Amino acid sequence: MSLPRLLVSWSSGKDSAWMLHRLRQDPAWQLAGLVSTVNRRRERVAMHGVREALLQRQARASGLPVWRVPLPEPCPNHAYERAMGELVERAVAAGVTHMAFGDLYLEDVRQYRENQLAGTGIEPVFPLWGADTGELARDMIAGGLQATIVCLDPARMPPGMAGQPFDAALLAALPAEVDPCGENGEFHTFCHAGPMFREPVAIETGRTVQRDGFLFTDLRPG
Repeated sequence: MSLPRLLVSWSSGKDSAWMLHRLRQDPAWQLAGLVSTVNRRRERVAMHGVREALLQRQARASGLPVWRVPLPEPCPNHAYERAMGELVERAVAAGVTHMAFGDLYLEDVRQYRENQLAGTGIEPVFPLWGADTGELARDMIAGGLQATIVCLDPARMPPGMAGQPFDAALLAALPAEVDPCGENGEFHTFCHAGPMFREPVAIETGRTVQRDGFLFTDLRPG
């Protein structure tokens, strides 16, 4: 009997990377690939602003292909849903039965994903759901995950944290109201090393710019 084929929703950040690590410890799944939404004009991972070249290096390090979902800029919700609908159709045709998401506790986000996949033949799974985010962040770091903050909301976090490593020192310095995993959108990361990869992804840190109310730190392939 063949194992259920599963796609991993892949933001390029720490939560999706740690989810991949957890999934690889579970023999119940056959992993089919990483699903990433990409700004097709900028050639960068949507929201995180990470270069596609780094996304491809992550994929090689993970040993899994990227299922690329190109998005326009700007991207109204109907365009996003159309692009994801096409991805789901392609996945079903390839025998995929499940898609994993790294959401932690936002009920409205989970409900949206469940509603969008209802009746498609793809069932959503949430391997990290309900985890204590402080404990989860510490487990990631202790487990060898290495990540860098590539996007942050300067209204909720010190701007100087842009481009900083996601490590114990950063957790200790986070404002009390900031979720340790940035689950409320306070910050986003790029994961470049850890047990989910066969080798580290070399990076060089570039300049930080402000765009659309957020600070983005550019990373280049090292």
